[in-house]
Amino acid sequence: MDGIATTFARENFGASDLGDKRLDKRLLVIAEQLAAHPNETFPQRFQSPAELEAFYRFAKNNRVSHAKLMALHTGVTWTRMKTTPGVVLLLQDTTVLDYSGLDAIEDMGQIGNGHGRGLYCHNCLAIEASTRQVIGLAGQILHRRRQAPKGERRKARKDNPQRESKLWTTMSKSIPALAADHAVGQLWVEVGDRGADITEYMDHADQTGRHYVVRSQHNRWIERQIPGENGDSGLVTEKVKLHDLARALPIVGEHTIEVQAKDGQKARTALVGVSWQQVTILPPRQKRGDERSVPLTCWVVRVAEPKPPADAEALEWILLTNVPVLTLAEALERIEWYRMRWIIEEYHKAQKTGVEIENMQFTKRKRLETAIALLSVTALLLLNLRDQSRAPDAKTRLARECVPSLWVRMLSTWRHKEVKMDWTVHDFFFTLARLGGHQNRKQDHPPGWLILWRGWMHLQAMLDGAAAVGVTEM
Repeated sequence: MDGIATTFARENFGASDLGDKRLDKRLLVIAEQLAAHPNETFPQRFQSPAELEAFYRFAKNNRVSHAKLMALHTGVTWTRMKTTPGVVLLLQDTTVLDYSGLDAIEDMGQIGNGHGRGLYCHNCLAIEASTRQVIGLAGQILHRRRQAPKGERRKARKDNPQRESKLWTTMSKSIPALAADHAVGQLWVEVGDRGADITEYMDHADQTGRHYVVRSQHNRWIERQIPGENGDSGLVTEKVKLHDLARALPIVGEHTIEVQAKDGQKARTALVGVSWQQVTILPPRQKRGDERSVPLTCWVVRVAEPKPPADAEALEWILLTNVPVLTLAEALERIEWYRMRWIIEEYHKAQKTGVEIENMQFTKRKRLETAIALLSVTALLLLNLRDQSRAPDAKTRLARECVPSLWVRMLSTWRHKEVKMDWTVHDFFFTLARLGGHQNRKQDHPPGWLILWRGWMHLQAMLDGAAAVGVTEM
C-alpha cells in the first residue's frame, strides 16, 4: 500500500543491512504491514498464510535481533536530532510489559508484586520542544528484573549489572552527546520523573556535559550560599534539606498549568507559584552507584498550588536541573520542559492500546523482543498522526501533499458526499477524528492520537473494501 505506511517503513528501516538482502526486503514489507494495520493480530496484519509464516521466520532468524532493529530506528532519530534547531527533549521513562500468560518463555522477570512475569521497557523519546512534535525513539532498553537473593549485601546489590537504577545512566550513555560544533541555540535536555532522581545519573550528566530536568524524589542534604549576619557583605554556606529549602523559598511569579485527568481526579487548570534557587547537592555518605562522590551544582525549581479546589490534591513539583535558572522566564521554560514529559506516557499508551504490544504469543524471548522492537517503532506512527493534525501549516497545506489522493477522496466523500480535493491537512485530520468519534465542538480539545487512531482504522477498512472491489481511484 502506498502512502503513510510505505513512507513510514522506508524512513525508519530503509537503511537496513542485516547481512541478507532478502531479510532487508522482508523487513520493509513487515514494517509497512504493521503500519497499515497497527491494532490487529499478526494473522490479521499478514493476510495470507505465506506472509504470516514469512514474518515468523523473520522473527526467528539469528541475523535479526531487538538491538539491530532498534539501532536502525534510533540512528534515524539521532540524525533528525542533529538537524533540529532549538531544544530537543529526551524523555526517559519505564513501562511494564506484562507477559504473564506466556508460560513457555522461561527467562521472563518478575513484575508488579512479584507474581506476574514480563519485561520492563525503558524508553527514551525525542521531541522538538518548540512544536512538541515527536522526532523518534532515541533508545529502548528491555530489562529483566532479577529476584534479589535474601540477605544480599549493599555492595553486591550496587555492583550487580542488572541493577534497575542503572537504566537512566545506561540510556544516557547510549545516546550520542550534542556535537561540540552544534548550531547556536541547539540544546538537548534529558527529562525524567522521580525515578530519575539518582545521584549516579546526575553525576554522569555533569561529567559528560549533558543536561537534565528531573523531578526530585529524595529530600537530600544540600548546601546553599546566603548573606552573612550583622551586615557582613560576604556569603556563608548553609547546609539544609532540599525539600525543606524549596518549600521555604519566596514565590517569584505565578503560572497556570493544565492538570491532566488522573487517578479519578478531573482535568483542571491550576494557578501555581514559582520559585527557584541555585544549590549544591552533597554526595551521600554511602555510595549507591558508580558516582564520583563529589558535590553537584544545580538549580531547584518549585511549582506549588497554594489554593487547590476542595476536592483536588494540591499540585507540587520540586524540579532539579543543571540548565541555569536566572530569571522567571527561564524557570517557566524548565517547567514547560518537564510538563512535556506526559508525551512519553502517551507513547506508552500507544504501545499497549494502539499496537497491543502485550498481546503477542511467542515461545522464545528472542522472537518476542524482535516483535517488541517492530511494534515500538510502529507505535510512533500513532503519535505522528496527532502531530500532523496540529502542525503549524495544517490549515494552509493541502492534504494531498502528505496523504494519498485516494484517501482525501474517500474521506471527503464520506463527510460531504462529494470529493473535496482542496481539503487542507486540518480538514483531513479533523474529519479523520470525527470518523473516530470526535465531535469537533468548540469546547472540545484537539483530537489526540487515540481518536485519530480509531478514525485511521475505520479509514483503512473503507480503503480495503474499495480495493477488494477493484476501486483504486474515485
